Amino acid sequence: MEIHQSLQIIIEEFKLQSITVKDIKLHTVYLPYLDPIRTSFGVEPNKVAVLIELITDKGVTGWGEASIEISPGYGTETAVTGYHILENFMAPAIIGKTIDDPRHFPALIRQYRGNHHTRAGIEAAVWDAFAKTNDMRLTDCFASFLPEGHASEGFAVVGISIGIQSSLEATVKAIQTRVDQGYQRIKLKIKRGWDVEVAKAVRAAFPDIMLMLDANSDYSLEDADHLMKLDDYDLLMIEQPLAHDDIYEHSKLQKRLKTRICLDESVKTATDLRIALELGACKILNLKPARVGGFTECLAIYEICIEHNLPLWIGGMMETGVGRAANVSFASLPGVNLPSDISATDRYFDPDITDPDFVLGANSTLAVADGLGIGVEVNRQRLEEAKERWNTGYPYIKSGVLL
Repeated sequence: MEIHQSLQIIIEEFKLQSITVKDIKLHTVYLPYLDPIRTSFGVEPNKVAVLIELITDKGVTGWGEASIEISPGYGTETAVTGYHILENFMAPAIIGKTIDDPRHFPALIRQYRGNHHTRAGIEAAVWDAFAKTNDMRLTDCFASFLPEGHASEGFAVVGISIGIQSSLEATVKAIQTRVDQGYQRIKLKIKRGWDVEVAKAVRAAFPDIMLMLDANSDYSLEDADHLMKLDDYDLLMIEQPLAHDDIYEHSKLQKRLKTRICLDESVKTATDLRIALELGACKILNLKPARVGGFTECLAIYEICIEHNLPLWIGGMMETGVGRAANVSFASLPGVNLPSDISATDRYFDPDITDPDFVLGANSTLAVADGLGIGVEVNRQRLEEAKERWNTGYPYIKSGVLL
């Protein structure tokens, strides 16, 4: 990506300082959700992540989150594989290295393929340390690498995701709770056998809410006639209805639907997005920093969305405060023009491992944290408690139950 004039001005006027990586510490954490998350993949009662603590030679600490699940469901990585890749490959590749531009980081680990969630975590720590070193908020650091007119708005408009409930009545009740809290965009998880009737019941109860459905790849192109029935319910979008790695068949389905398709899992790079746009496979994009391997790729994808006037929102992986703060920073950029999947802290954890909490504000917004970098502080006591919970619980599948 070429350096924009806005960045050149900053370099000339403020002389951005490089960082030299002195050390990296890894922390696998395990937090119980306030409410288990139920999707077409199954039930997730707990959150696991590998937090990356990067320390520069000047004593600046940058934090990143590799938001990886316990089992390879949404993606192919797990907490154990992520820790292994970080400890034995990616961390050694950058310790001792000087980084004068955070967008140069991917080149330092180019020899290692895949592992997007893992590489996104360590890259986020680089961005955080770089922003702090230069006395910048992370959101302003992002903006400095974008064209003029893309300064942070200081807040992200957000929505909330609601998992599969036990009944239609429970679904309506769960939505009412979130609407009463101030959320203005509702995303519902669906699956085969739990879709059209859900949309019908919810739209009858809430005729005016901004409503979208997330299929998590549970359908095939053979289900097109059935999915067309969802066109009757004024949906903002349907997210990733077909295979997790498919673009082509989504282009076939989009031609048959009035409802806009939003791609998620199948767009892992800027090149993937260009292919999807060329084929007409989507009309909206869910951009998850973890899924695309980090914020450098996010910036490239963001610029493509600007170029094509493609509606964009930032998706989440139910991150801890470390990842949430970084996502809010990116979601506050003006090209992110649909409500993002970044709920307030109290949607997921009590307590989180960072301070302060993210609190839902007026008009369904989360404010960018005020401090430098990601703007939140890791609570060391809670960090140690979360690590101990992982070390003692060893939360793997036992007897068919995800512990």
